[in-house]
Amino acid sequence: MMTGMGRLLDEMRGAIETSGKTRYRIAQESGVAESILSRLMSGERGLSIDALERLSDSLSLEISIRPKRRQRKGR
Repeated sequence: MMTGMGRLLDEMRGAIETSGKTRYRIAQESGVAESILSRLMSGERGLSIDALERLSDSLSLEISIRPKRRQRKGR
């Protein structure tokens, strides 16, 4: 099970793929370089917090932080 930033980046990749927008258009709208988007999509690199926020705004996404759910022992 992936947690933390890896999970967040996976969700961002999925949002980019299902957005119906080209990487070029997302880059233009967000100000995040197309080369950075390409490396993100290939799993080659992550994102800065600034880039993550700009992409989220461009894709009409909201990033939230919430407490982890407690896992019960034995499950």
